[in-house]
Amino acid sequence: MTQKNFNKLGLSHEVIMAVDEMGYEQPTDIQSSCIPLILAGRDVIGHSQTGTGKTMAFGLPAVDLINTQDRATQVLILCPTRELAVQAAEEIKKAVLYKPGINVVPIYGGAPIEPQTKELKRGAHIVVGTPGRIMDHMRRRRLKLGALKMMVLDEADEMLNMGFRDDIETILRDVPEKRITVLFSATMSNDIMRLTKNYQTNAQHVKSADKNMTVAKIDQWFCNVPRGKKVEATLRLLTYHKPQLSLIFCNTKRMVDELVDRLKKNDISAVALHGDLNQHQRNRVMKAYKSGSFPVLVATDVAARGIDVDDIEMVFNYDIPLDDEYYVHRIGRTGRAGKSGMAVTYVGGNSQMGQIRNIERFIKARIPKRDLPSHADVEKIRRIEFVKTLKEEMKSKKSHQYSKTIDELVAEGLDIKDIACALLSMMNKKETVKAKPEGKLKNYNNTGGERGMVRFFINLGRKDRIAPGDLVGCIAGEANINGSEIGKIDVFDKFSFVEVPDVHAPKVHGSLGGVSIRGRKINIEPANGRQ
Repeated sequence: MTQKNFNKLGLSHEVIMAVDEMGYEQPTDIQSSCIPLILAGRDVIGHSQTGTGKTMAFGLPAVDLINTQDRATQVLILCPTRELAVQAAEEIKKAVLYKPGINVVPIYGGAPIEPQTKELKRGAHIVVGTPGRIMDHMRRRRLKLGALKMMVLDEADEMLNMGFRDDIETILRDVPEKRITVLFSATMSNDIMRLTKNYQTNAQHVKSADKNMTVAKIDQWFCNVPRGKKVEATLRLLTYHKPQLSLIFCNTKRMVDELVDRLKKNDISAVALHGDLNQHQRNRVMKAYKSGSFPVLVATDVAARGIDVDDIEMVFNYDIPLDDEYYVHRIGRTGRAGKSGMAVTYVGGNSQMGQIRNIERFIKARIPKRDLPSHADVEKIRRIEFVKTLKEEMKSKKSHQYSKTIDELVAEGLDIKDIACALLSMMNKKETVKAKPEGKLKNYNNTGGERGMVRFFINLGRKDRIAPGDLVGCIAGEANINGSEIGKIDVFDKFSFVEVPDVHAPKVHGSLGGVSIRGRKINIEPANGRQ
């Protein structure tokens, strides 16, 4: 039972029940060390990598510190990115399951401020947010911290790297002097130590012994791949290993966009995640990725912080990370929830081997070199998949409608094996000449849609009794795409605009022409760019 493991840490019965509900079997090293210290009112410096359970190390005791009779904010948690803030808030909400009345509120930029203000006015016992938006609410006097009992700096090193030092120090100077201050960081730089010296009192330093747990179940290797061959290598590895969900890391936003474009032109459904996307776009990207609509996500390091997807099977270091710690953060996105995972790093030549050796020393593990699968290896995998599909088709007996045609050909004296070979040849030719998205996508430039989206004009509107739900249902049904992928919809009196991912634009355009909604035929055309 989980309770036998967690009930020795000093947590309340209600929190232990919530932990049991979450399915945790035993506390991690960082949880066992930090929870009793925080409950005892001690300041803590947690030296911990991602994947060691640090959110619950401060989240569980935070819940037990809350006085539900007081609506004031009593715990403030700062995170470097909105994704991490949302993820941490969602985790802590699970911990309040048997403590009704505790309100956990995520506060972050890139989202409308008014709904957050309403939550704060309603009473936010635990606030989880990014420094900039927290400062904004403090300036507007919508977030008052006079009753604060506990302050948490999660991934403090990353917040400093992102330029939040002044905001963090301003917040720390504005909170009550008598408080618990908890700081978590993957590194203990001089800047971090200065923060602890200035804003913590007799802090207990806790170093996680779980440092390598994020890499233990991950099959890691590197390949020598020249810069101009990286796309080909990626296509080959995706075909050979066939991951359901994969994550590719690049060092720059420009490279992310270029790679997504190249993958799409090779029939790979890929989507980008980087700092140029607004919150609405990021939410849509992650929803589509988690649903499997886009099995490949290409991201920068900062944008990928807080990705909470347990089923990522393969991570690609398309560019070697700029920092050894980023390597651990990157590959820690696979091999989660007790599952195995793969991580491959592209090395451009001997000049980059030193970086691999540095990473090996940092993670205290060897990263072996492997060759890319050959074309023959890839073709073998394709043949195996084809045979498997063929057998399933035969088992379903759906193809029996063609048996009369085969009988007629055999009656003409043709050999059954020759017939099968000819059919397979015709099928392969069909695959070979299949049109690539590259040519079609060029017809949908400058439609006024958001990045990665194509905006269509539809000749029906409110006067035709059309609602956004009608358009979503029609597009999803006729074009066979997930309704969650459909973007912004504007319905006017006599016409409408709808945005769809550019990779689906040809299919949507071709599928909806002539289709009827509420008895009215649809005319759909790429929209003109916004003036």
